[in-house]
Amino acid sequence: MSVLFTPGNLGNIEIKNRFVHSATHEGLAEPDGRITDDLIKRYEVLAKGEVGLVIPGHLYVHPSGCAIKNQAGIHKDEMIPGLNRLTKTVHRHGGKIIFQLSHAGRQTTKDSAGEIPLAPSASGRDPVNRVKPKEMDEEQIREIISAFIRAAERSVEAGADGIQLHGAHGYLINQFLSPFFNRRMDKWGGSAENRFRFLREIILGIKKVLPEGIPVTVKLNSHDHTPQEGITPPLAARYAQWLAELGIDGVEVSCGSTLYSPLNTCRGGIPLKDIVDTLSLWQKALARLMVKKLRKSFPFEEGYNLEAAKTIKPVLGTVPLMLVGGMRSISFMTSTIENNQADFIALSRPFIRDPLLVKKLLEGKIETVSCISCNKCLAALARGKPVRCYAGGLEQGGI
Repeated sequence: MSVLFTPGNLGNIEIKNRFVHSATHEGLAEPDGRITDDLIKRYEVLAKGEVGLVIPGHLYVHPSGCAIKNQAGIHKDEMIPGLNRLTKTVHRHGGKIIFQLSHAGRQTTKDSAGEIPLAPSASGRDPVNRVKPKEMDEEQIREIISAFIRAAERSVEAGADGIQLHGAHGYLINQFLSPFFNRRMDKWGGSAENRFRFLREIILGIKKVLPEGIPVTVKLNSHDHTPQEGITPPLAARYAQWLAELGIDGVEVSCGSTLYSPLNTCRGGIPLKDIVDTLSLWQKALARLMVKKLRKSFPFEEGYNLEAAKTIKPVLGTVPLMLVGGMRSISFMTSTIENNQADFIALSRPFIRDPLLVKKLLEGKIETVSCISCNKCLAALARGKPVRCYAGGLEQGGI
């Protein structure tokens, strides 16, 4: 049997195989963040398809952290019943589920967050929304740390097997970690140790309140790919070592920023028309220029985060590493695990295209995923449409 179909562990929980559904925004929640039947149906199909570990899309922990329309939330107790339905559905089909906890930070708008977006620093306007964020004061920082801790408690109350803190893709934890986003010179910035403090305080607080044995994991950027230097693989490795020392149970390695380098995070096709249709006239011209640059700078290659993972994996010791980013063939995935370059294979777009792909791989029906990395699914999400494969040609795509 392929190593891909052998069990693996995250902390005290056993995952039946090495496949992870990497957290993906679904666009399927109610406007107030509650779980819907359509969202539960999506994860039921994934669990039936033999995905070992399901991580739903980023659940915002505080109203100010809502990034986008129809994002699922875990910001108040009223969310628990719906989330409990979700966990029971995944468990009923033999899968494990951990909740990804997130705060958008500056990567949102006043319409989504209900206030001027918060950030470690107020420098600059983002290149998409042209929003200038508000620098968080000490009280606000403590409030958001507490919101992450309470969200972790709600996760357990809802039956989740563990949690993942979203420290990648330019969201708030990533913003604190990154020297590009975090220009502070107080105890929350100015050095790697101080920039790490926000995440450290969240982890320590969560570990105090969660029952023993509940895995706490982190999604970590290996490279921000921002206009000026942010997190790079050596700095990511430094952070990863500190995470291991804190007793973290797993690290998922990714890259890029949703607003500054989204097409690096999800390399592949660039559905230009779908992207620019949502923009104003001046934004369309800028988008076209950015796309030309990105097409040259970040070509698709299988496992495009693997080289960075090779820098991070050695410092983790026995802490499992989940690798996401362009994993497409069973041979590549197998060699990655066998060569101890990762412990789990995390996929996003391939599961949008075909939620039953793990079952098909296990049965020997396919040797590679059918996703062509066209990115039409992600462009549709940006336009307010629900997650599904818009490339066509596969009956099982989407919901």
